Amino acid sequence: MFSYEFSVVEWIWTEGSIRVNLPGGEERMLSGTYGEVVAVLSELGSQGWDVASCASEGNWLLWTLRRHP
Repeated sequence: MFSYEFSVVEWIWTEGSIRVNLPGGEERMLSGTYGEVVAVLSELGSQGWDVASCASEGNWLLWTLRRHP
């Protein structure tokens, strides 16, 4: 059966706060600006993750990523 696993990357740019939530309950908290967000998304991309959606509001961006397990 075809399935995905999902992760979430959240960035609150006015606070420089980046949160990454991965399957299995793993959570990473990072600080940074645009360059660090690009680095996080690139690292996840190299692990097979791709962006499924992105939402934004005010100073907040949220990416949902997916990959085949």
